[in-house]
Amino acid sequence: MRDPNELAARFRQRGLRITPQRQRIFQVLAEATTHPTAESVYATVRRDMPTISLKTVYDTLNDLVELGEIQQFDLGVGARLFDPNTEPHHHLICVGCGKVVDVVADYSQIEVPQEQRQGFSVRATEVTFRGLCDQCSQTRGSRDQAST
Repeated sequence: MRDPNELAARFRQRGLRITPQRQRIFQVLAEATTHPTAESVYATVRRDMPTISLKTVYDTLNDLVELGEIQQFDLGVGARLFDPNTEPHHHLICVGCGKVVDVVADYSQIEVPQEQRQGFSVRATEVTFRGLCDQCSQTRGSRDQAST
């Protein structure tokens, strides 16, 4: 993701106002090491700016998605996630706790056979691996041993 100052410049080029709230949202995303939800961005920004609205956060995130600066996706973990990493990558998802981790690997050789494309023009490949993270594996292993 771009530096918060670069994002502010892109917003200005598009005729979008730069407010202190938007600048703080940019900063939170630039510092993100996870795939935050709008609600988690809101909670973080709200610590410094108690009057910010959730609508402002959603509007700013949607503007960033529209500009191609972040990605929005739903991996079936309960909420839409926003990913500041716009480079091609894949995801590991824990089915126990919902943790999402980036996987950088080349899976470009995966293709939909022509006869199954049903008119689709494939432009990108995203692979999602689902399983249990280390912590959930250990917790589940402990429960399984206790029940035997």
